[in-house]
Amino acid sequence: MKEEKTKPIEAERCGVRILHGDRIQKAHLEASPEKETARLASVYKALGDPTRLKMIMGLRGGEMCVCDLAAFLGLTESAISHQLRLLKDQALVKKRRDGQILYYSLDDEHVADLLGVGLDHIREGRE
Repeated sequence: MKEEKTKPIEAERCGVRILHGDRIQKAHLEASPEKETARLASVYKALGDPTRLKMIMGLRGGEMCVCDLAAFLGLTESAISHQLRLLKDQALVKKRRDGQILYYSLDDEHVADLLGVGLDHIREGRE
């Protein structure tokens, strides 16, 4: 792929010469709205907690109840419920009731994709 030649746009901002104003303009045009950016940051923040991330990993194989997740992670059911509430608020997990038991699963395939892409990235061999 041939690299595009850009005509430098000279401008001053904070005493620094800006050489690629077209790139800055393109970045502005492609940027997500602030509300979307904030929501995405919240999703990544939720996934940034090791316990919640392990819960998501556990749910990749299928739905689990709170007791199953507690046994899997070695935590109390109360601690699991608290973390599930945070994941549910971010639309990362959903629940299904069967009698008195609530089963949790990944909200959709995008959640598994987020995890898969992240794992692929860290497994590329860089340390």
